Amino acid sequence: MQSKWFKNYDQIATSKQRQDLLAIAAAGLDAIDTESVIKNYLKITDYELRIKNQTFDLKKFKNIKVIGFGKVSCAAAVALEQALKDKISEGIALGIEPISCEVIQTYGGTHPQPSEHNVEISGQIMELAKNATENDLVIVVVSGGGSALLCYPQNECDQGQILYHQFLKGGGTIEELNTVRKHISQLKGGGLAKLLYPATVIGLIFSDIPGDDYSEVASGPTFFDPTTVADAERIIKKYGLSRFQLNETPKEQKYFEQVTNIPLVANSDALEAMAAQSKALGYSPAILSNEMYDEAPMLLTKMRAALAKNSLVLAGGEPRMFVRDGSASGGRNLYVSLRAATQIRADECFLALASDGLDNSDAAGAIVDKQTLDKIKTAKLDVKGHLRHFDGYNFFKQLDELIFTGPTQANVSDLFILLK
Repeated sequence: MQSKWFKNYDQIATSKQRQDLLAIAAAGLDAIDTESVIKNYLKITDYELRIKNQTFDLKKFKNIKVIGFGKVSCAAAVALEQALKDKISEGIALGIEPISCEVIQTYGGTHPQPSEHNVEISGQIMELAKNATENDLVIVVVSGGGSALLCYPQNECDQGQILYHQFLKGGGTIEELNTVRKHISQLKGGGLAKLLYPATVIGLIFSDIPGDDYSEVASGPTFFDPTTVADAERIIKKYGLSRFQLNETPKEQKYFEQVTNIPLVANSDALEAMAAQSKALGYSPAILSNEMYDEAPMLLTKMRAALAKNSLVLAGGEPRMFVRDGSASGGRNLYVSLRAATQIRADECFLALASDGLDNSDAAGAIVDKQTLDKIKTAKLDVKGHLRHFDGYNFFKQLDELIFTGPTQANVSDLFILLK
């Protein structure tokens, strides 16, 4: 199990507690593996497609088409081709790295910022959507990272780059960010559903949003959006953002009558699998929350408070960040790990992991325990200085405490483990 996910397992699994942490994290990654999820939930006969508790009569459709965007979309495209075999007529998937498919065209785009290449491929997705008819069944893979990858027109890309940089400094929620994103786009906030009308649409939702608000994944291209331009304007004013050219999202219900959105996986699936593995290893686990959105010190404080009654605490979510230093390295998980290095106790072990395997770097996260503290002391590293500069990657690289998985082809937000 460990060798499947952790490229540097031998380097970081240097104690029984660390081995347990990695086994628990691996169970979480197994539970959200995109190919396995599709195999588990998608069943097909000659004339019937069943996804979870939803059934679709394939005799009604002339064509089956696939559209995908986000970090899991290319892996999902491979799995869908394996499941549906020769039934797919065409498709486009825009992810981080292309994966060879027989029918579906896969592309790699940029993330977390949109780019002209994203706009180009999104334009191709737009054309495929426009050409869909009432005789078509269109399967849409909606996954985390799609807000940056699915980007059209060029004006959205230009505004999206500005919005991303400014929003990092304000510490707003992902829901607030996505509300503005929806109103500078032609595809988000139900825009794709409008283009696909009157085709029958199945949205397969791979959620990276803390909690269960699936309509926020990739800014909701296949969901009805209840927010308005006025809502976006209030958020822009609240955080002192630049002026943006806003447009209203589709409000006619007819565009969503033939759309069925089916959540397939979220961070709760990872956390439940991690809890089961923890019990198997002899721990008394507690899932603190699957929608953590605290700043790093409070996140750690809450986990330690829960640790008083349990031998292991799990949490999922997205730590709240105010990044004001341009020299930052790494992402949220490495910053939380840096903070943990200032308050970890000798009998505790902490792991933070980006479920997509890329914490704004080629590392997925880090481990912090007494071994880490000893290394810090020997290397005479300035933890507080690295904290000020959000320099988690360079800090843990010097200690050989980074976790490397490579892209997992999954994405359900961040995962945290604290044990004693």
